[in-house]
Amino acid sequence: MFNAALRSLIIFAVAASSFAAHAAGVPDDCTQLLVSTAPDWNSMTGELRMFERQRGGKWTPKGAPIPVLFGKSGLAWGTGLAGQNESGLKKKERDGRAPAGVFRIGKIYGYDSQLPSGAEFPYLQVTTADAWVDDPTHPDYNRHVRIPDPSNPPGWFEKQKMRHGDFAYRWLIEVRHNSDPPVAGDGSAIFFHIRRGTTRPTAGCTTMAEDDLVRVIKWLRSNRKPCYALLPSAEYKSKWQAWNLPEPQAVLAAR
Repeated sequence: MFNAALRSLIIFAVAASSFAAHAAGVPDDCTQLLVSTAPDWNSMTGELRMFERQRGGKWTPKGAPIPVLFGKSGLAWGTGLAGQNESGLKKKERDGRAPAGVFRIGKIYGYDSQLPSGAEFPYLQVTTADAWVDDPTHPDYNRHVRIPDPSNPPGWFEKQKMRHGDFAYRWLIEVRHNSDPPVAGDGSAIFFHIRRGTTRPTAGCTTMAEDDLVRVIKWLRSNRKPCYALLPSAEYKSKWQAWNLPEPQAVLAAR
């Protein structure tokens, strides 16, 4: 009886492990996918492509590729739907690297009262009371918070407020890295936003021209459960099938 129970336990563990491995990557309910690729782990530039599918179907590209910029130090494995269990360099706070892997898309934040015409996505207008906490010692690390009285803010607020009058932050699309739940020090405040120049990398976000960002915003639909994948080209070629990503020839044609 003991041996039979042990065999059952082993079979269950193997099945669970197999399921976890199969489940990693883009989930079945995601039918809109943003894919960025970089030449290698230390690259600061790359391309973003948009894809759609019917549930269980094949990915179809939508529109032309978009030039993007990543972290000033390149990429490192992030924490999301896939990537956190990979060996290699891990994303850390203030390391200047963009998180690689597969992630859900969260809300859109912005300065304007509403999204661009034609957009339909969960949106929050940023006020002088809003902050995104990037201090690993704060209990709301890597969370959006709204303080009760912006005329009398807490000491930590000034460096973490979201409304700066900065054109680059007019629109912010949340990339849900290190979000469920956040782990102190593993990286925070990862967004798509407007680039500051064609050659200026970021502290870890993915940036692009404003017209391209607005095109992405207008394309996104919450009921399609959009996700984001970011990988160096070599990693993409080795993981696309296991992670339910578009075929490499649709993503790496120019590489």
